[in-house]
This record gives sequence, C-alpha cells and structure tokens, in this order.
Amino acid sequence: MISQETLVESFHFRHACKTFDPARKIPAEAFNCILETGRLSPASFGFEPWRFVIIQDPILREKLKTVTWGAQGQLPTASHFVAILARRSADMRHDSPWLLDLMRNVQHFDADRIAQRLARYRSFQENDFHLTDNPRAMFDWSCRQCYIALGNMMTAAALLGVDSCAIEGFNQQEAEATLNEAGLLEDGRFGLAVMVAFGYRVKPQTPKLRQPTTDIVRWV
Repeated sequence: MISQETLVESFHFRHACKTFDPARKIPAEAFNCILETGRLSPASFGFEPWRFVIIQDPILREKLKTVTWGAQGQLPTASHFVAILARRSADMRHDSPWLLDLMRNVQHFDADRIAQRLARYRSFQENDFHLTDNPRAMFDWSCRQCYIALGNMMTAAALLGVDSCAIEGFNQQEAEATLNEAGLLEDGRFGLAVMVAFGYRVKPQTPKLRQPTTDIVRWV
C-alpha cells in the first residue's frame, strides 16, 4: 500500500492537461495498468456498463477534433486518447439478454441468485430511481458508472506520473455519429459518456486551487 503522503501528492500532481508532449509516449505496461484500474472499478450491481475505446488512429482523431471543442490541444498531442462508452437501455434493463449472460458467464451466479438479483434490480430501476421511465434516464445512470472508472483511471495515471484530462467538451450527437461511422457503437447499444486524454505535460502546472475543507465537509 502507498503512503497517505504519496496519495495526496498524486492529487496535487493531477491537473487538466491541455497540451501534451507529442514526442513522449506512455509505456505499454503503464497504460495497461491504467486500463486495468478502469476494468476493476466498482459499478452499481457490478454490471460494468463501460467500454474503453483507445483512439490512436490520427484520421479518427482529426474527425473527432471537429466536433470536440474541449480537446483541440489534447487530440493532436495525447499519447493515448480514450472514449469511454456507456451501454444504453437495451442492455441495462432488468430484462435484457446481455445482463443475463453477464450474470451467468462472468459473475457465475446460479439460477436462484440470478432471479433474486434481477428482482431487486427491477425494483431499483422502476421504483427507486425510475430509470425505466425513459431511455435517457437509463443512459445517464449508465454514464455515472463510467465516471467511477474515469476517476480511478486518472488517479492511477497520476500515481504513475502520467498526465490526463477528462473531456466533456463535445457535441454528443455529432461525436457519436463519428464513432458510429467508425463502427464503434454497435448499432446504438453504446453511447458516448466521456473522453479522456493521457500523456505527459509540456507546460508547468499552475497551483491547484480548491475550496477549504471547512466549506465542503459536514459531520453530523
């Protein structure tokens, strides 16, 4: 386990890097470690609604650049650029074949446990969070799980001395059309949750400014 000091230092090191050194590439071992922290991230009910698409093709990056105003500096320079996709309602509903297959063949649950979990999951979707009211609610919930993986990947990168930048600055409809044209959305089963760039900074980091702990923490 790492020290508390090292952990906090990594959060001071991490910043939204706008431009990377295009000559420096993240070693394969380090980037695979970053991906592994995404894969091992927690998700509600353990249903892993994410897919990580590493976009290294310069032509596809250039196409994305035209619809991604928040990555004008990152797309041309990042060592690795990742689109984090989220499964849509067809896969995330309580009655989807994809979920049943996941529980049988990945989580290795028996029939009784699957039935119990699906009953609980259905109640959660329909009564607790009203996710089945419309497809957008379900997709937004799926995206929230993806952000857990995003945070873990960025923290892991910082611990490895790798810079990153989360990117929401894009036209979602046009960015998804670009990814769909490249055959990455599986006929609408996935949507674009967020993107993230990784690499090494070329400019000094400005001091990190945050609200004081006393303003954001309450003990009750």
